[in-house]
Amino acid sequence: MNFRTRPAPRRRLQRTLPAPRRSLLALCLLLLAGTAAAQSSSPEDRLRELETRLAEQDRQLGALQQLVADQQAALQALSQELGASQLDELRARGAQAGPALPPVAAIGQVAAVPAPPGASVRASADTGAVAQTEAQPRVGRPPEPEERPPEVARIFEQPGVLTPAGSFVLEPALQFSYSSNDRVALVGYTVIPAILIGLIDVRQVKTTGLTAALALRYGLGGRFELEAKAPFAYINGDTVSREIFTGSAQDKVFQADGKGLGDVEVTARYQLNRPAASGPFYVAWLRYKARNGRDLFEVVTDCVTRCVANATGTGLPLELPVGSGFSALQPGVTWLYASDPVVFFGSLSYLHNFKRENVSRTVLSGAPEGYPQTTTEPLGTLEAGDIIGFNFGMGLALNERAALSFGYDQSIVGRTKQNGEDAPGAVRIVLGTLVVGGSYRLSERTSLNVALGVGVTRDTPDVSLAVRMPISF
Repeated sequence: MNFRTRPAPRRRLQRTLPAPRRSLLALCLLLLAGTAAAQSSSPEDRLRELETRLAEQDRQLGALQQLVADQQAALQALSQELGASQLDELRARGAQAGPALPPVAAIGQVAAVPAPPGASVRASADTGAVAQTEAQPRVGRPPEPEERPPEVARIFEQPGVLTPAGSFVLEPALQFSYSSNDRVALVGYTVIPAILIGLIDVRQVKTTGLTAALALRYGLGGRFELEAKAPFAYINGDTVSREIFTGSAQDKVFQADGKGLGDVEVTARYQLNRPAASGPFYVAWLRYKARNGRDLFEVVTDCVTRCVANATGTGLPLELPVGSGFSALQPGVTWLYASDPVVFFGSLSYLHNFKRENVSRTVLSGAPEGYPQTTTEPLGTLEAGDIIGFNFGMGLALNERAALSFGYDQSIVGRTKQNGEDAPGAVRIVLGTLVVGGSYRLSERTSLNVALGVGVTRDTPDVSLAVRMPISF
């Protein structure tokens, strides 16, 4: 037998089969070999392997479901914290609503869930899913609740936002005011309604005032504030009138001015509440005004008999006073309510002037040269009328730095009493002012505040302009 002729068919088969078919044949042989090897293992081993893989996948799925549940709970808590009133207050101040939350992925998008610092995450090499989380992940931090009133452009005397605890605010201010009044005094008696026997005194009084003030505020405990304020005033007055008993047909101008330290004030403020979801802020305050400035009873008055019978003298002070002449105590309450996109505010107060006893004033005597030129005129007990005041307005934040405010301020001044009775010529006075103002934050610690007031009653200054610059420390 010739053995060399047997391998010839296989070589012919290799030559006849193309290369792709040969590769497919080799792959089938390998699969058959793997199947034979798998059949050699017992069914119990294969079952245990499948159970192990299923348990591992169940554990991974449970970890993912717990992670998503925790994130949904955190999002719900944040939604409750960010109530409508809190967003309104933040928008009214021009502030941002808070940091954005990290995205929450679906269960199948495990890679999109961010791992916070402190959390150890181990990934499976087979599935690519999260295998173990050792620390509880946190989606975000809830914002701090609003405990302070929203900031608005200040247009009234009393601020609404308290100074933070442990901080100082130094506030220099400058205020300009101008008023012009026409006064007509008829002194005499009438025979018939068309004939007057006596004097007709017509005056035009123009008063210009400039007051520079320095206020210092300090915050205690976050809800309590103390303030001390010292003003320095300069006042100039021009009175246009005709001298009586001279027969002159021309007007004459009487000028007088005054300057010096005004009445020093001390104020304490306390925030009464911390509203929850919605509601206004209330700030109660108590102001005490001392009697430091030179008052009307300390200056010399050009008055001999004209002040009573309108006979001689101008009846005008030779030096204008810079103080009120009465110490006073004023309690009040201020409220602020945020409603997107504005903040409403207002206040109500009552000022009580303490009465003075044994009051007298110094007047020109009109005596000839060589005799005392001044004399003292006793007035007795004087009590200035109390003042009921209220104001209201609204503020609008234009952006993070600028804000506008509009408001109305009114004061009702009671009658002055002398020796327990109404003083001669004492009447009740109503002072009303329309105010518009704006503020601009120059830096993190400094702001510029401007307020313009226009009088709407005859006894109110025609115009007033106040500029304040609070500086925080």
